[in-house]
Amino acid sequence: MNTLGTVSSDAITRAYIDSILVEVRHLDAVTPSTEMTVYGKTFSTPVATAALSHLNGHYPDGMAQMALGAHQANALVFSGMGANEELTGMTATGASVIKIIKPYADREFIRARIRHAEAAGALAVGIDIDHAFDRRHGYDVIEGMEMRPMTTREIAELVKYTSLPFVIKGVLSRQDARKCLDAGVRGMVVSHHNGRLDCAVPPLMILPEIAQETKGKVPLFVDCSLKTGLDVFKALALGATACSVGRPLMARLKEKGAQGVREGIEEITRDLAYTMAMTCSPDLAHIDPSVLHVGAL
Repeated sequence: MNTLGTVSSDAITRAYIDSILVEVRHLDAVTPSTEMTVYGKTFSTPVATAALSHLNGHYPDGMAQMALGAHQANALVFSGMGANEELTGMTATGASVIKIIKPYADREFIRARIRHAEAAGALAVGIDIDHAFDRRHGYDVIEGMEMRPMTTREIAELVKYTSLPFVIKGVLSRQDARKCLDAGVRGMVVSHHNGRLDCAVPPLMILPEIAQETKGKVPLFVDCSLKTGLDVFKALALGATACSVGRPLMARLKEKGAQGVREGIEEITRDLAYTMAMTCSPDLAHIDPSVLHVGAL
């Protein structure tokens, strides 16, 4: 419950994830593969880091340590709104990083960030479309810089502006998914940004509709309240390509730095592999969505 008396989107999302039941299947099961390929890179796991930034309070050079730990686990990394130097430190670890940029009102600043992501060797780049407005003050202001909503036309122009795959973060409707496809984007993050709007639909609830709309044309990344390999399995069965994990890895980072991040990703991946084995899922491409029972209780 928040200060306005409404239930938070995070609480709703967590309850929805927990409400999804999993059918157990044993016959003809095999040791599963958790490998994932996206944008020409093969990773050992579909568990990625969330689009975080400014983690120096958790651990010295926190974002670089986050990237290093993910790289050691052969996992994909997302980068949030941190400065150019933060991204450079992350890619210097050898990690494959997708840089997500805020929807700055200064559109040239966005383009400058895209150019830096290209120069820094990012795997992909994108825009966080759900951070344009503030609950109290109209347009959002972050670190002194005003935000503005993006138009479909602007997204299409940015897609053409860069040679990197372009990803939209904050897709939470079939309508936006269609507009993203029309604009030529090459990936979407299904997310409500940990509750930018109270009572927002849980990402896993809307994910099947978005997957139906996109028809496998682009990778679908999912975040918000995902903690375990079982959570990740549910998202994959509902149409996700990969899942971003934030808070559990932040806790690991604070404790052990890069080693903690690596161990956290590997632990979630082991839990995912166990769930796959217990549901007769040989690899990520062959998880049968009928194994899930939604709203069964």
